[in-house]
Amino acid sequence: MTISKTEIERFLHGQLDAWNAHDREAFFGFYREFGRNGLTIDYVGKPRRDAMEILETMWADHNLRMRLEAVKAVINGHEAACHHRNHIEAANVVIETMELYDFGDGTLSIRYFIDA
Repeated sequence: MTISKTEIERFLHGQLDAWNAHDREAFFGFYREFGRNGLTIDYVGKPRRDAMEILETMWADHNLRMRLEAVKAVINGHEAACHHRNHIEAANVVIETMELYDFGDGTLSIRYFIDA
């Protein structure tokens, strides 16, 4: 099965919109839906951890103080590359990320490159 560009866009925009709306249920719903047969998340250069643990920590530590901005997304086949700006508004800090997404048959693999 090949995932459509429309479905990839639905995930990319949906999870980002849910994050910015502080809608935890919707945010996690996208990851459960698209990664129902397997979800992996890697912070490139860091030890591998459980994907849901990463999302839970990300939400708890950053959601209320960080707004995400999609700068550019490129979708080729079943993969997407995204450039995001992570705005920590109270500190007037922006963290740039490059994010690689690989969508399979109910699987989702994500690699985060963070310019810290």
